[in-house]
Amino acid sequence: MEKLRLFPNATLAGNEFSRSFLSRGWYYANENLLIGTLLAITGNILISISLNMQKCSHLHLMHQANQKPCYRSKLWWSGIILMGIGEMANFAAYGFASIIVIAPLGSVAVIGSAVISFMFLKENIRSEVVLGGTMTTAGTFLLVTFAPFVTQEPTARKIQNDLVSWQFLIYVIVAVTTFCILLYFYKIKEVKHIVLLLAMVALLASVTIISVKAVTAMIVLSVRGSMQLTYAIFYLMLVLMIVTCVFQAKFLNQAMKLYDVTEVIPMNYVFFTISAIMA
Repeated sequence: MEKLRLFPNATLAGNEFSRSFLSRGWYYANENLLIGTLLAITGNILISISLNMQKCSHLHLMHQANQKPCYRSKLWWSGIILMGIGEMANFAAYGFASIIVIAPLGSVAVIGSAVISFMFLKENIRSEVVLGGTMTTAGTFLLVTFAPFVTQEPTARKIQNDLVSWQFLIYVIVAVTTFCILLYFYKIKEVKHIVLLLAMVALLASVTIISVKAVTAMIVLSVRGSMQLTYAIFYLMLVLMIVTCVFQAKFLNQAMKLYDVTEVIPMNYVFFTISAIMA
């Protein structure tokens, strides 16, 4: 009732006020975008903290006389749990805003990880890191501020049709072939280069992004009254999302073990953003 009193003609008022950035009408017209943005920022802050906790756990284990696997460390498990909470916030964000807005907000994890690693892990931050972080923050702000407000609500039937389209089939063939080649070098040739590890993470992330967007969209539509959870495609995408997330964590954890946080997080952000938008 309060909204009706303030905005007797919601459509015209929303269009008029939305022209003024940061006005009350702007917030009213971009409510879903703001919710998705805040969820993504919160999730990425938690992820940056969790990654540094995992790195700290690896450093502690390396300096112990009796080497133990990381899964026996309480600190490592705390980081994993915190990462799960952060990823759940990111998962929810895709239900409110488009991928082109949410994916670049991973820069929050980059900046957060750099600050935390400098303060607690005593890693060095060079001048180019500060400059790059500043430019990344400015670019992300501009992207989120001026992103087109587009509501994407793919139904289960539309997702089924998209999965058999020639565009998706070409994408799957290229992605699977590339991943198998990288996995061959990782397993057989025992190549542990940071680019190889994070490239595999990015390829898995591209599949995760598609499945997450599909799952969240079907859940949102179901909550609003258009039941989508009876379709088999929902459970297929749910399983795909969980499996790719697990293997992403595996390869990202391997990269965190071998390289510094200030190297892993920025590269992972770049690879992830490119793969997410392409997917």
